[in-house]
Amino acid sequence: MRGGAANRVVGQGRSRGMPWSSGGSSGHSGAMGLGWVGVPFPGLGLLLLLLGVLGGAASEPHSLRYFYTAVSDPSPGVPQFVALGSVDGEVFVRYDSETRRTDSMMDWTSAIDDKQYWERSNRIFQNTEQVFRVGLDTLRERYNQSRGSHTVQRMYGCDLLEDGSITGFDQYGYDGRDFIAFDKDTLTLTAADAGAQITKRKTETEGTYAEQTKYYLENTCIEWLRKYMSYGKDVLERRERPEVRVSGMEAKKILTLSCRAHGFYPQPISISWLKDGVVQEQETQRGSTVPISDGTYHAWATIDVLPGDRDKYQCRVEHASLPQPGLFSWGEPSSTGCMGLGCSGDSPFPC
Repeated sequence: MRGGAANRVVGQGRSRGMPWSSGGSSGHSGAMGLGWVGVPFPGLGLLLLLLGVLGGAASEPHSLRYFYTAVSDPSPGVPQFVALGSVDGEVFVRYDSETRRTDSMMDWTSAIDDKQYWERSNRIFQNTEQVFRVGLDTLRERYNQSRGSHTVQRMYGCDLLEDGSITGFDQYGYDGRDFIAFDKDTLTLTAADAGAQITKRKTETEGTYAEQTKYYLENTCIEWLRKYMSYGKDVLERRERPEVRVSGMEAKKILTLSCRAHGFYPQPISISWLKDGVVQEQETQRGSTVPISDGTYHAWATIDVLPGDRDKYQCRVEHASLPQPGLFSWGEPSSTGCMGLGCSGDSPFPC
């Protein structure tokens, strides 16, 4: 999942229907009151999963996103409320209900020259925490759930694309399922079920959520994204090419081809398997893009094929560090000395 977002601040109070707290001056907004509740996304399961989707697609060069998670039953290592902010897939701020403080996660944030930035961020996140706690109670009552652990989540943000166009989104989820989502182009909300319909109706009849959110996503969010890009230019524009290795293992007359990309930066990457030049999306299995100790990332994709068809398959890798996609196939060691890696003639990778 991906998206760029930052929340906007409309005032210190909550609007009727879907309450918001103001926070435009820090690049993010408060919480949409459940009305309320919204929660981002299908299956964003808490922090590790949230971190797994921060990156976005390789075709989205710059993004600002915020992720909120509130749980009914906190546990060691899982606070009742957590907020994360990321630029281009890198977490730069974190707030949680245990510290009640906004912490910098990247050195470049020290360049932010607004002395009230951190104080404002604390106020916004603290207010959002309270709104999400109330929203979580509201949804549990709405769905008649007196027991068990429950989760409310939100993800919102904006993207600045290579052609200068912008995109933005705001999505909420409940218990790992879609709850409600906003379309800024049509100014409409899509409710996932009857419970979400209540929030949709309240929001549409009692508040100005749609107009405010559209303005935030198209203006405030993009403005702060550009600021963050300037503050963190050296880090955010860092580029490390991936080392790609293709291997195969045969068992029970099935050949599993594996394509692994290692040591790349930034995080967003696309790894696809092609058969005779056609992407095999349904047949491809992918692992999460994970960080490694030197600050770069690792990712992989596999596909099961018939042994006799091995020469029909190639792995395609797309990354911001590459001038063009690289194509790789499994073969015998080549004259260039690439063990286990067949490099196509147009491959940008050194062999």
